[in-house]
Amino acid sequence: MSPEIACIVGLVVLFVVGTALPVNMGALAFVMAFVVGGLYVDLSAANVLAGFPGDLFVTLVGITYLFAIAQNNGTIDWLVRQAVRSVRGRTAAIPWMMFLVTALLTSVGAVSPGAVAIIAPIALRFAQQYRIRPLLMGLMVIHGAQGGGFSPMSVYGGITNQVVERAQLNGSDMHLFIASLAFNLFVAVVVFFVFGGRSLLAQPAVQCGAPEAVEAAGDSAGGTRLTYPRVMTLIGLIALGVGALVFELNVGLVAITIAVVLTILFPKDQARAVDQIHWSTVLLICGVVTYVAVVQKGGAVTSDLLT
Repeated sequence: MSPEIACIVGLVVLFVVGTALPVNMGALAFVMAFVVGGLYVDLSAANVLAGFPGDLFVTLVGITYLFAIAQNNGTIDWLVRQAVRSVRGRTAAIPWMMFLVTALLTSVGAVSPGAVAIIAPIALRFAQQYRIRPLLMGLMVIHGAQGGGFSPMSVYGGITNQVVERAQLNGSDMHLFIASLAFNLFVAVVVFFVFGGRSLLAQPAVQCGAPEAVEAAGDSAGGTRLTYPRVMTLIGLIALGVGALVFELNVGLVAITIAVVLTILFPKDQARAVDQIHWSTVLLICGVVTYVAVVQKGGAVTSDLLT
């Protein structure tokens, strides 16, 4: 079997087995990289591991580590509560606040499912309280998560931008982010008017029950006070944004540096943060990228078989 055919067969086996059986596709990808690379592409173990995406690994670990700290010490809860309290009874603004808050969370590193899990209970409680259609609120939360999901500091944005860079393709971090945000904002406008937003615009402002609604959604982080650990975490998140966007520093290295500093300052509060890193996602992405590097070295990408 030629190296090109072996790489393609290995790719098919990777996705079929990874989908059919309860095995992490990333772990399986490492195995396929070792087997196909060693037997058919004539690569040593060192050459196989040369395709390991160290930059992606640091980005994934650093961002999810920092976000886990921010979630554990209540910084994320504090941000959400302050945002929803600013609505002050303006019914039509509530769905947009859910969109903006969720977009903010994903843009600073939260994975989309995690951000939705945080905002959705609060959003649905507001929907019930102010008689907003639950479908409208749910869609606004989802599109908010996707809108911020490709910022240069986010997990998905970081992965996409680094893959583009490794492939030596032309691309722009900010163009990707703005395109995703603009598209989801456009869809959110359509969703708002299709699912009852016009009637919300006609409703007068009512006495705001935001604090009660938010507190009822659960207060696992100790209330809405801006504590010292939360202040430092907010400063860290701002520093991450400035370092990544203004000084163009490596997002993963900056994030993991801030996370380690916060852990040293507040070790008790961050005891579970490392365990909350999305290790399964890290394994999945790093394994698949490593195998893709083997496929490229085996010539399958440029083979006539793919044309």
